[in-house]
Amino acid sequence: MSTDRRAMLFGLGAVGLWSTVATAFKIALTYLSPLQLIWIAAIVSWLVIGLLMVRQGKLGDALSSGWKTAAWAGLMNPVAYYLVLFAAYDRLPGQEAMALNYTWALAMGLLAVPILKQKLTLVDVVSGLIAYAGVWTIATRGQVVNVAFADPLGVGLALISTLIWALYWLFNARDRRAPLVAQWQNFSVGVPVLTLLLIFGPGLEGFTLKGVGAGIYVGLFEMGIAFVLWQVAVQTVSRTAKVSNLIFLSPPVSLLLLYFVVGEPIMASTLAGLVLILAGLLLQQWQKSPAPVSEKSS
Repeated sequence: MSTDRRAMLFGLGAVGLWSTVATAFKIALTYLSPLQLIWIAAIVSWLVIGLLMVRQGKLGDALSSGWKTAAWAGLMNPVAYYLVLFAAYDRLPGQEAMALNYTWALAMGLLAVPILKQKLTLVDVVSGLIAYAGVWTIATRGQVVNVAFADPLGVGLALISTLIWALYWLFNARDRRAPLVAQWQNFSVGVPVLTLLLIFGPGLEGFTLKGVGAGIYVGLFEMGIAFVLWQVAVQTVSRTAKVSNLIFLSPPVSLLLLYFVVGEPIMASTLAGLVLILAGLLLQQWQKSPAPVSEKSS
C-alpha cells in the first residue's frame, strides 16, 4: 500500500469518527451535564494518549519540559473549549451546534490578522461573508429578515466555542511541542481543573452507566483515537490538501446520523446554512494550502 493511500485511510478513519460526535454529544448530554461529560471524556483521552506516549517512549520528554505552555493551553483545551461547546450542544439541536462549530477555521483566518499580523485578502473577506451568512441562516432558523432567535444563548455559546478553538490554534502557532506530547500535557493540566470544578460544583453524584459509557466514547474517539489518526494522516501524506479536504465529508454524515440515531428532523435552514458555511470554507482553502497542523472539527 502506498504512503498516500495509507494516509487517506487514516484520514477517512478520523473523519468517520468525528462524524459520529454530534450524535454522541446529544446522546451523552441526555444523561450527563456538560461538566460531567467533559470530565469523563478528558480522563479517558488523557489515559489513551498517555499509553500511546509510553509505547512510543515519549513520556520522559513530556514530563521534563513544555509545562509553561501547557499551563495556559490546557485551560483553553480541554477546559474552556469543551465546556462551552457542550453547553451549546445542550441547548441547541445537534445539527445547528455542529454546523456553527464549522466556522472556527474562518474565525482563525480573521483573528490571524491582529494576532499574527497577517494580511486580510479579498478572498478572506468574501469567504467570511458567505460563511457567516450561513451562520445567520442557521441562527435565525431561516427567518433571515424577520429575525426570530430560537435560542440566542445557545447560538452565542456555539460561536464563542469557535473563537476559543481558533485562538487556541493561533496561540499555538509557535508551539514547538510534538502534537501528542502537547495534547497529553494539556489534558494533564485540564483534568485536575475539571475535577475541582466538578467537586465544588454539581459534585460526583448523578452518574449513570449509560452516561459514563457515552462519556468514554467521546473521550476515546473524539479526543483520543481520531486525533491520533488525523495526526498520522497529516504527517505522512505527500500533500496536506489531500487529507484536509476530507473534513468536508463530516457534516453531511453527521446530519444523517443525527436524523437516523437521535431522530432530529433535518431543518431546511440548517441545510442552507451549512451549504453556505462549507462554500466559504472551500473558497478559503482554494486560496491557499492549509497549514499542516492536527486540526479538527466537532
